[in-house]
Amino acid sequence: MKKLNLLATTVIAILSSSAFSANAQTSTLDTVKQRGHVICGTTTGFAGFSAPDDKGEWKGLDVDLCKSVAAAVFGDATKFKTVPLNSQQRFTALQSGEIDVLTRNTTITQQRDTALGLQSPGVNFYDGQGFLVKKSLGVKSAKELDGATICLQTGTSNENTLADWARANNIKYTPVVFDQFNEVVNAFASGRCDVYSTDASGLASIRISRLSNPDDYVVLPDLISKEPLAPFVRQGDSQWFNIVKWTLQAQFNAEELGLTSANVDEKLKSENPNIQRLLGVTEGTGKNLGLDDKWAYNIIKQVGNYGESFDRNVGKDSPLNIPRGLNNLWTHGGLHYGLPIR
Repeated sequence: MKKLNLLATTVIAILSSSAFSANAQTSTLDTVKQRGHVICGTTTGFAGFSAPDDKGEWKGLDVDLCKSVAAAVFGDATKFKTVPLNSQQRFTALQSGEIDVLTRNTTITQQRDTALGLQSPGVNFYDGQGFLVKKSLGVKSAKELDGATICLQTGTSNENTLADWARANNIKYTPVVFDQFNEVVNAFASGRCDVYSTDASGLASIRISRLSNPDDYVVLPDLISKEPLAPFVRQGDSQWFNIVKWTLQAQFNAEELGLTSANVDEKLKSENPNIQRLLGVTEGTGKNLGLDDKWAYNIIKQVGNYGESFDRNVGKDSPLNIPRGLNNLWTHGGLHYGLPIR
């Protein structure tokens, strides 16, 4: 009987191992190539980060990251599809395989990066939770919000962050919570609450794109948290993780090296070994990822470096006009630091 039990246990272990190996062989890259396009999860409409323009074309900093992955994989930044997701849907959509990568203003937290079967390949926007108020309230600091009603969206980290901050600063407030982004915006615009609290980048976007008189509102200078916003992929597929990670790193490195969508062809003649490796003049970096050696060249040529994407979507060339600040390169006082591509 003991021998039979041992045999049964061994058979189950072998079958389980075989099933695991079969699943591991179905890589995201293979699935994406067979399908012919990358599927990215985005917001339902967040100007500057991911939102359709008046022609229905999706634009934004996060959409540019999605396009960059498509450029790296296919050599064609147009081979992507967006799936708009709210805060409650985003992780389930990635876990289930409905999307290949979540490029939707999502904060890296320890719980999200470990317990959900997901992981982040890197930060594409450093942010912090802030407050949007009417100028007529005369409020200059978040410390003056005692007794305020504050609009929030459920399913985000904003609720707990606000509660922790308020408790630490002895601030009393009344939360007004909604499931949908549009519901929160409409409630704030109609005066159902005194304050809207979410990531400061989101507040800048909402002020410009969703409120009828933007000049009547102000984003307070206070930031009450660290919100490193980042793409997410599923755990267990290191090749796809690396592709998304190094797509982002290619954009940082391109800006550091002075490569832009306008001059990248000219820079193919550069004798700088770092540029030669990045642009595929020196072979090898594409093979490391399972991609063509022109993977980074295609990103830079078709989408641009990180600074180009930042400026046109959320920075000085956009209606949001968000300062680079922490999102500048490390050489200019920011936190973005291109990892060596060699």
